[in-house]
Amino acid sequence: MLAIFLQTLPFFAIIGLGYGSGRTKFFTPEATAYLTKFVFYFALSAMLFRFSANLTLGELFDWNFVLAYLSGTAVVYILATGVAFARGIKVQEAAVEAQCAAIGNVGFLGIPMLALLLGEAAIGYVMLVLAVDLIVFGSLIVILITGSRDGRMSIGILRTVGIGLIKNPMIVSIVLGLLVSTFEIPLPAPAWEFLVILGAAATPGALFAIGASLATKSAERIAVSGWLSFAKLVLHPAAAAFAALVLFPVAPYGAGVMIAAASLPVAGNVYILAQHYGVAPARVSASILISTTFSILTVSGVIAWVTTFMP
Repeated sequence: MLAIFLQTLPFFAIIGLGYGSGRTKFFTPEATAYLTKFVFYFALSAMLFRFSANLTLGELFDWNFVLAYLSGTAVVYILATGVAFARGIKVQEAAVEAQCAAIGNVGFLGIPMLALLLGEAAIGYVMLVLAVDLIVFGSLIVILITGSRDGRMSIGILRTVGIGLIKNPMIVSIVLGLLVSTFEIPLPAPAWEFLVILGAAATPGALFAIGASLATKSAERIAVSGWLSFAKLVLHPAAAAFAALVLFPVAPYGAGVMIAAASLPVAGNVYILAQHYGVAPARVSASILISTTFSILTVSGVIAWVTTFMP
């Protein structure tokens, strides 16, 4: 556990550096927004493209893995929704709370950290987790919020979801990389070097941006946010572990990567959606802050455990 904690510590130290820069106003919210945009559209996309271009679709796709992660995440999603309804809140807020409980920071934190800690072979599995999160649950929250406001499903909602997926640079870069791999399209050496250099900025840039964005968040609605953080940091990896090791047996390495990815704190894009639709942004903000803080210990513990059975 101590060895893994020391390995994860530099990642969280960079998050802490970003947080300190944000709290002291050395890094303004505007600067954070531009850094996030650079990482999201350029650095992280370059990293994902390069990794996916070195994979084949057969190597990337694993039905048992997808079913295990989807079912484990769905259980936590449904549980959080049920708890929200039991408290008497509306569908829109329940959807946002369920998203907090089940969707982790896979893009900005998971990809760079798990690739370095568990090896580049983890990337394919992490991209599968990311694809399920974006395509299934990212679409679901939009459908639930928009549908509950309109009172019905419409073509307009599905169009919004489809356009959102097409415009997501992470999805686009993975698809383009797989096309390059599938059709064996040769890329010149300078192009690969360009991707390596640009992609190398993803890890420090993403971690610093996470910390700087946390500096603008406050810990309101502690009880609810604490529950959602517990669901994300403890219940989600536990559900993923049961699904991957018992329900839909996944190879030990893939199962370990899945469980580690499920242990990540609440994703920042949940706050973007909550703010965009005007649904419980303060609650989401607090959940991100609390879960990220405690993940310093919980993520280390989960990774230490999964490495005991990973080859």
